[in-house]
Amino acid sequence: MRSAVKTGDLVYVRYLDHVFFKDTDASQQKPRVLEAEGRVDHEDPIYVRLVFEKYADPDPLATRVRSMGLVILKSAILEIRRANV
Repeated sequence: MRSAVKTGDLVYVRYLDHVFFKDTDASQQKPRVLEAEGRVDHEDPIYVRLVFEKYADPDPLATRVRSMGLVILKSAILEIRRANV
């Protein structure tokens, strides 16, 4: 990773994302630069997993926690750093 971050860190990430296009000039399409913030949930040589929302399962009989986030390939990361809080 370009910056030393560890599991649990709140981070800011700029990364290249894929683009789906239709009925447009293909020569004008290229990867988009997106930004995300979240907690590092997992990090390995291939990807980083960020979680930006956690919530209890709405089923009162369930005990699991659900989460929402992103898996970002490290090869697509332009910048990653601890977020300013």
